[in-house]
Order: sequence, then structure tokens, then C-alpha cells
Amino acid sequence: MTVTVFAYGSNMLTGQMMRRASSARPIAPAFLERFALRWHKRSKDGSGKCSIEETGGREDFVWGVLYELNPADKIELDKFEGLGSGYGERRVAVSSQGKNLSVLAYYATSVDPNVRPYRWYQELVVAGAREHGLPEEYIRSLEAISAIEDPDEKRAAFARESLRIDAGLRR
Repeated sequence: MTVTVFAYGSNMLTGQMMRRASSARPIAPAFLERFALRWHKRSKDGSGKCSIEETGGREDFVWGVLYELNPADKIELDKFEGLGSGYGERRVAVSSQGKNLSVLAYYATSVDPNVRPYRWYQELVVAGAREHGLPEEYIRSLEAISAIEDPDEKRAAFARESLRIDAGLRR
């Protein structure tokens, strides 16, 4: 038995997801309607991280990636994501490869509309979208988000090095 999770932020990156849940395997891109991607989850580092927000608007949508993982790894992923402490979890209906599926997704419970993502985090999200071949127009919308530089240069360098390693592994 496996658990299917809809990843839409930095977890779209296969390497990133596998560091959090080693059994995670990408299935396919997926599309979530009547939700918007927000970058307003207040992180412990003070920056904004991604979340989904139900809007009901026909024009709103979020692209992401479906991952399958074993239940034990889902417990580890819950801990890493801060389930119950910054993130909640819900079932959402997504479309993928012509099928409608009910899957799990995390959403922020601690939001602040004034936070901005660090540029390195935005780069992780964009890289995940590119890795899984999400539509170019959607990728451009991710790139257009107003991001800020991380004042902690070591943290930013570490994140970018992880991204470089993940990109090298995909070749």
C-alpha cells in the first residue's frame, strides 16, 4: 500500500522529496483547480514558503507533481513539513494524465501575507517545475514572484548546492 501526495512547492524536486521521504517516487504532473499557489506560509527563517489556498475561482489553478511513498515515509514527511505546526493536510481532487484523483496535500496554517520567499527557495520551486515539464507559462508565473535575498549567505549557498547536486543526478 502506498500514499499519494500532491507536491507543489520545493517538494516538486525529486531529490528534495526523496531526502524527506526516501521511498518517494514521482508519478506524473497534476493540476489542482479552484486553488491558488500562495507564498505566504511563514517559515521558521522568516521567509515565505508555498501553500495552496482554495479560492473557488474558475481561473485559479496550481500545477504540481504526484508522488507515491510508503506509509512509514509519510510519517517522516509529516514531521519534516511540520504537520500540526504550520501545515495541515487535506484531500484534494487533482487531474493527472486524463484521470481525476483524490490525493493528500499540505496547506499552510500559519500565514502572513507580508512575507516573501527567499530567491533560493523560488529557484527550488522553479527547478522542480522544470524537472517535471510543467507548462512554460506556469513556470514563468513562478519566476515572476517577488523574491528577496536570504541574509544568511551560508543557508542560501547550501540550498543552491543541493539544487546543483540534484540537477547533476538527473543527467
